[in-house]
Amino acid sequence: MPRGDKRKYTVEQQRKAEKIEESYEQRGVSSEEAEARAWATVNKQSGGGERKGGSGQRKSASAKTAAREDSAKRAVATKRGRSPNKGSARSSNGGSANDGSLDALTVSELKSRAAKKGISGRSTMRKQQLIQALRAA
Repeated sequence: MPRGDKRKYTVEQQRKAEKIEESYEQRGVSSEEAEARAWATVNKQSGGGERKGGSGQRKSASAKTAAREDSAKRAVATKRGRSPNKGSARSSNGGSANDGSLDALTVSELKSRAAKKGISGRSTMRKQQLIQALRAA
């Protein structure tokens, strides 16, 4: 027999559990096992009953959105070789065009630096060509 108070579940969740339970019973599963499997399925799909207390409370939609945006920003910063919390790893050297800092830049960042230096043909250059042109400039 499943444990816990089923009053915490929504009407929709209860209907779903009943249908799943009936389906299992039609396949020859015992009544108790069918009920247990049905509630396990409902819990897996919807996260349990509607009323949760304490640390089990869910985040609001806006909090989830903010967390996802923050996570995405940190992932991009990490991918580009930056520390997510302390800004750019390249900024510590003053943004100079030495060997290490140019290799860590993206193609679009290299193109913007090339534009500032007036390098022609930058729009068709590959990353290594941009780095060579910036070092030569």
